[in-house]
Amino acid sequence: MQPPPRMIDYLPHGLREIRVNDFDVIVIGAGHAGCEAALASARLGAETLLITMDVSAAARMSCNPAIGGIAKGHIVREVDALGGEMARAIDATGIHFRMLNTTKGPAVQSPRAQADKALYSAYFARLLANTPRLTAVGDTVSALLAEDGALKGVRTLSGSEYTARSVVLTTGTFLGGVLHVGDDNFPGGRLDEPSAPALSASLTALGIELGRLKTGTPARLLRSSLDYSRMDVQHPDPLPQPFSFDTSAIDRPSVPCYITHTTAETHRIIRDNLHRAPLYTGRITSTGPRYCPSIETKIVRFPDRTSHTVFVEPEGIDSQEMYPNGISTSLPRDVQLDMLRSIPGLEDAVVLKWAYAVEYDFVRTHQLSPTMQCRRLPGLFLAGQINGTSGYEEAAAQGLLAGINAARLAAAANLLEIPRASSYIGVLVDDLVTHDIAEPYRMFTSRAENRLALRHDNADRRLVDLAAAIGLLPAGRIRRTRRKAERFSGAAETCRRTFIGGRSVDRLLRRPGADPAEFFASSPELRSLGLPPNEISELAVDLRYEGYLKREETSARRSERMENFPLPAGLDYARIPGLRSETVEKLALLRPDTLGRARRVPGVTPADITVLEIYLQSLWPHRAG
Repeated sequence: MQPPPRMIDYLPHGLREIRVNDFDVIVIGAGHAGCEAALASARLGAETLLITMDVSAAARMSCNPAIGGIAKGHIVREVDALGGEMARAIDATGIHFRMLNTTKGPAVQSPRAQADKALYSAYFARLLANTPRLTAVGDTVSALLAEDGALKGVRTLSGSEYTARSVVLTTGTFLGGVLHVGDDNFPGGRLDEPSAPALSASLTALGIELGRLKTGTPARLLRSSLDYSRMDVQHPDPLPQPFSFDTSAIDRPSVPCYITHTTAETHRIIRDNLHRAPLYTGRITSTGPRYCPSIETKIVRFPDRTSHTVFVEPEGIDSQEMYPNGISTSLPRDVQLDMLRSIPGLEDAVVLKWAYAVEYDFVRTHQLSPTMQCRRLPGLFLAGQINGTSGYEEAAAQGLLAGINAARLAAAANLLEIPRASSYIGVLVDDLVTHDIAEPYRMFTSRAENRLALRHDNADRRLVDLAAAIGLLPAGRIRRTRRKAERFSGAAETCRRTFIGGRSVDRLLRRPGADPAEFFASSPELRSLGLPPNEISELAVDLRYEGYLKREETSARRSERMENFPLPAGLDYARIPGLRSETVEKLALLRPDTLGRARRVPGVTPADITVLEIYLQSLWPHRAG
């Protein structure tokens, strides 16, 4: 029988006595990475302690209250396919579901949903409180405890010490966080929430190199103060597609979103006040996200643009807060108000929360291994924005992998690596360990070499063997997914041998505009397969792009030898004849563990890889060819 869940309350004047202070895994932070890490660890049987400032703020959406989007939706479905929780959470709390890029190819189509952010956070708070083997405590970690170069546990501001076999650090923007609004700057990880400055000093003392990044968020506006008649309405899909492969249908109430645009007056106001913007006065010195810049950065970077799109999105069914997506800023409050009121529909906007930027510490990723373990401190795993990434989805994926491996390390089991070719999660992790991150990392479909095979709709089929090896998914779901894969294989063969009008169905599906539902409706052989509409559509994509998929598979197999060719951990690159000094410097810093990863290090050329391969083959002649 499983032990009952434990919840420990943080009291203002101290922590009540805790009898058990030795755990298998400690997770620090309960954001999107921390929640997935803690749940995965506990579900795999590890006694897990989650330490966070406020347990009720679990998975709080600091920025846009939405899950998914281009490539990000793929990640959410992969997290679900491997046993994570994010997809089920958004299915249960989403209020506006849309499939993006439906007029484009299947590789770039991706689900996205607005969440009721209060319900989303409450969903995770309840789950954390009721998960066996998971203890949640409200406190702030001030130091990591190490002995003989190995991590042993943590110390908190309340004076408590906890020991564990592994620790997962998911600090978000709280690690040395500083908020900026105009000339005002003050410590904080989020609006009205403190930062964690002491932990940065502890990491540095342990020899871990830190960097500094910046992100931001727009103001929150009073719902009733906006004029929606001056905006374009954006309705949700009439038949929303769930994120989780366990969800049969979405039956929640939905709400519309709205679209407006900045104006020439908006741009004038911003330009006239750039001398008051922390980004341009020198107050903010760290790098922000290139692909989600502040509105003042957009105005400076694109001076010829006469307007920028603003998506006005609700933060909940009953919430009075609206999120003006696209105009994050750190401008002073008076400038923010003038700027907002120059935008159609926002002329009478009432600001509930001012926009701000936040600078925070992160761990430079040349210290990160593909298992999410910190190379500099065995036993320490890192996930989320502490690795220089942006986005809830990227954080959840890292948290899931970190939680799995933290539990495995605690159980003295082999750690898991996710191949790049298998998933967007694999691409994400591989990019982190082969790049020295200099700006917040965001996932795009263009980052995946074989993105046609890595579609959001087939995540369950392509990851089922990996999911079975991990052990987070119930055996019943593994069996269902494998039966689905068998159905697809049999249905594809039936399509090849079924002819309509003298041509096989698999070839008919390759015609532009071909409707697979029509073929299945008109053929008794295809009708007998009993595939539901979503599976028919998925099968049609497999058949339509069969040739391209085979080429991607061949290319992946061709590079597999290089991917698996190991590089010794202590390889002295400076002693390899013919290797350029720039390449020596980068490889010595990032320490890729395979030749394939070395090939993806920015600035490393094919000629460098040839030199490296020849040298390695001279060391191990039996591996040549």
